[in-house]
Amino acid sequence: MRHGFRKRTLNKKIAHRRAMFANLANALIKHEQIKTTLPKAKELSPIFEKLITKAEDGTLHARRQLLAFLREEKMVEKLMTTLVKRYEKRNGGYVRVLKAGFRFGDSAPLAIVELVDRDVNAKGQDSGKIVEVETTEEKVEEKKSAKPELKSRKSHVENAGKITGAGVAKKTTAIRKTNTSV
Repeated sequence: MRHGFRKRTLNKKIAHRRAMFANLANALIKHEQIKTTLPKAKELSPIFEKLITKAEDGTLHARRQLLAFLREEKMVEKLMTTLVKRYEKRNGGYVRVLKAGFRFGDSAPLAIVELVDRDVNAKGQDSGKIVEVETTEEKVEEKKSAKPELKSRKSHVENAGKITGAGVAKKTTAIRKTNTSV
């Protein structure tokens, strides 16, 4: 029986739960507004409040404890410099949880978690390099005949190789490439 246990388990083991909240906290520090499910948002709020309170100490020990939880030096740096300066006159209440309707696939309640007095320009910033990629699209002219011919797959492949010069249109698309290297 779970008498006296107040926190939600969210159907996850403790290691998975810690990692999930560390990832959510990193995303909240980076973008200052995230969208997640309502139970996760309600559990993230006191965790994040404690992180900011820990960062207000400004000691090396506090920095190492934050780094042990967040595991990203850039996020710890932003937390200990910009966010602490922003909230130095505020005594708690750094996070706002807003209900955002229901998810389409499974009707899970969604919420938006945002920092109070957040920087509006921070959302979507530093999400990866934007790389332009050129792709080619081929237009295959269809034969209009009264009786459609049945062709094998092999003949379609041969015909596609012959038509490459005619009807080729180049298209440039921008793709956001995430930084996967550590």
